[in-house]
Amino acid sequence: MDITERNKKVLLIVLIAGCFLSTLNQTLLNVALSGLMEVFDVAAATVQWLSTGFMLVNGVLVPITAFLMQRFTTRQLFISSMFFLFIGSVLCACAGNFGVLLTGRMIQAIGAGIIIPLMMTVILYLYPSEKRGSIMGTIGFAIIFAPAIAPTLSGFIMEYVSWRWLFIGLIPFLLIVIVLAFKYLMNVAETTKAKLDITSVILSTIGFGCILFGFSSAGSKGWDDPVVITAIIVGMIVSTLFCLRQMKSSDPLLNLTVFKYKVFTLTSFINVLITMIMYADLILLPIYLQNGRGFTAFEAGLLLLPGAVINAFLSPATGKMFDKYGAKPLFITGLVFIIVAMWGVIDISESTTYIYILIRTIILRIGLSFITMPLNTAGLNALPRDLGSHGSAVNNTIRQLSGAIGTAVIITVYTMQATSHASELSMENENITAIQLEASASILSSSDAYVFMLALSFVALIITCFMPKKPQSKKVKVNLKTKIVN
Repeated sequence: MDITERNKKVLLIVLIAGCFLSTLNQTLLNVALSGLMEVFDVAAATVQWLSTGFMLVNGVLVPITAFLMQRFTTRQLFISSMFFLFIGSVLCACAGNFGVLLTGRMIQAIGAGIIIPLMMTVILYLYPSEKRGSIMGTIGFAIIFAPAIAPTLSGFIMEYVSWRWLFIGLIPFLLIVIVLAFKYLMNVAETTKAKLDITSVILSTIGFGCILFGFSSAGSKGWDDPVVITAIIVGMIVSTLFCLRQMKSSDPLLNLTVFKYKVFTLTSFINVLITMIMYADLILLPIYLQNGRGFTAFEAGLLLLPGAVINAFLSPATGKMFDKYGAKPLFITGLVFIIVAMWGVIDISESTTYIYILIRTIILRIGLSFITMPLNTAGLNALPRDLGSHGSAVNNTIRQLSGAIGTAVIITVYTMQATSHASELSMENENITAIQLEASASILSSSDAYVFMLALSFVALIITCFMPKKPQSKKVKVNLKTKIVN
């Protein structure tokens, strides 16, 4: 299919707009959960399902996206995902009770689960490997800018407007994207009569669903809870059966041969660690600021804003640097920034200034801008085009699982250390009030959790050392030689 440069740009603009709204919707509720607990009079474990449920649906759907992209056209999938987001947003905006809100959130998750793997696959089809870095960087701006403004926007809406505007505000923009998609979106790649392996779908749904549920529940219920233990064990057994079935199948739902490519496997390991660090920091920093220091949700969101905006604006630049220098120098640079950022908060206290935390968060986000989008690009560039949709689906599945595991582990480390510090502090100072005890324990346990994240950063740096210098440069040279000979 011959697609002109103008058509490519129009296609990208529509896809990026849809991706921005999807990512914004996904992260908008993080800061709002405590406010929604009061609105609907539900416990923390219940309101957490707005995030857990979203992640579950998203994580279960992602492995199926490779099949969906073979079976349906770009237009059909993109417009369907936008409709799911639209219907879910309308339902959430009109919710009279928590059950309706959760249902709307699950419907939104169906749309969000399709959009990012779809966009990654479209890039693989439209652009050669030597141009993908800068294109991914532009897309990264949209993907990163949405969560950058989400905490501040969410905090402002919860404090000064009605919570319903978290969803009402999205509706007109979703309608505009749907109209633009109907008018301008063209199809990329040919569809095939791919058969859906129902057994694999059931295995992936149960396997990934149980793992996500188990790890998501571990933070609130504890690792010794029978439901948590059962969910994780069942999830791992069923996921193993799913993987074995994929390796034996001639037409797998999720083609695991992508792991035969060394660069893809290495980037997947780094992806796991970076996603764990990123998700854990997004959970831990607001806990420290709100529970330990008494800042409001809006003030906590405001602190995250500058770093995330810098991250978003750096993304196109790091994309171009990836095309020029390859993945390894960027990953090492980014991890040095991340290690410095983690080192800076392993001894935070009640006297640590707001400005210090702000600067530290900016350093972390600069580091992440050198890694997040180049990581995806390097992994997908290592694969042949026919495995692109499978590579994209595997990447997103890994990200979902890593996010859930990272959040659960960091909350567990935080909770265990908070309990330990609380008992020590109460023994040392009998006159300490309950509020002071909670705040001090929160601050000390946040420091401990950051030590764990610092260790993950060093592990990621060690794995990066095994990355090849710049595999794509050889291909470019060969192409140039071929042209000269011809």
